[in-house]
Amino acid sequence: MFRRSLAAILAAPAIAHAQGFDRPIRLVVPFAPGGTSDILARILAPSVSRQLGQPVVIENRTGAAGNIGAEYVARSAPDGHTLLLIDTGPLATAPALYARLPFDPMRDLDPVNLLIYAPYFLAVNPAVPAQNAAELAALARARPAAVNVAHAGVGSANHLAALVLAQHWGAELTQVPYRGGAAALAAVAGGEAQLIINGATATAPFTRDGRLRGIAVTGPARIDNLPTFAELGWPGAQAGTFQGVLAAARTPPALLARLDEAFRTAMAEPDIARRLADLGADVRALGPAPFRTWLQQETESWGRVVRANNIRLD
Repeated sequence: MFRRSLAAILAAPAIAHAQGFDRPIRLVVPFAPGGTSDILARILAPSVSRQLGQPVVIENRTGAAGNIGAEYVARSAPDGHTLLLIDTGPLATAPALYARLPFDPMRDLDPVNLLIYAPYFLAVNPAVPAQNAAELAALARARPAAVNVAHAGVGSANHLAALVLAQHWGAELTQVPYRGGAAALAAVAGGEAQLIINGATATAPFTRDGRLRGIAVTGPARIDNLPTFAELGWPGAQAGTFQGVLAAARTPPALLARLDEAFRTAMAEPDIARRLADLGADVRALGPAPFRTWLQQETESWGRVVRANNIRLD
């Protein structure tokens, strides 16, 4: 027994090296600290580090609604040591938004794992004179200048969700872009803007402690007893933040599989699973192949919304 255990211990470094993880892993979050992607990265990183036997260093590379960080990873060495953890909305909308996008998300990135889905919270600053969904819609129609919508950047999924909802209300709301969801949340909590549609993982703490007033949620079920978009008859009932991990294209399949396993195992750990559930996250854990198929479908779907609203960024 002792000899077998000793052999296993001595073999461990060789196994890790054979799998290619022989130095720290950079987990790039293309948004500012405090947003959904950043929160998720910091929850998962310690477990992934233990499994791969290497430090996982989180790097926040912000700008261009996530595209700066995504391009950085797309241009990195395809060896599994530089990863992207992102709300997949920017990847799905970018091809329709930019005529000269400097990278192709489907060509230049390899999916690793679609980690979670978190519904959107629609929330307002407590000073907004609307206590519920009906009052908010009425206010938006009667006094559109009184409701500025903060979002994570032009063309982001929460920007498009807010745009579609305003059209449903028959209102033209002022859309105010920020450098990521965390900055948008801070703006609404501080009264600089009045309304936000943003991932539950980052937004629920604000509504629960009173910094924001929750109005409604997307997704299949109520959270904190807030009505769902479906109950209200609002569009975008299935909208939300889908968070995934990707690597540079041409990363060896064996490394993608090992990374997929590490993130999948991390999300299944009881403490992590409880934290994710408390934050309104639903674990999806789609591996490389189904994640790629899903991302292609999302790109086509969001592309139709972008083109229908004639949104262009270059």
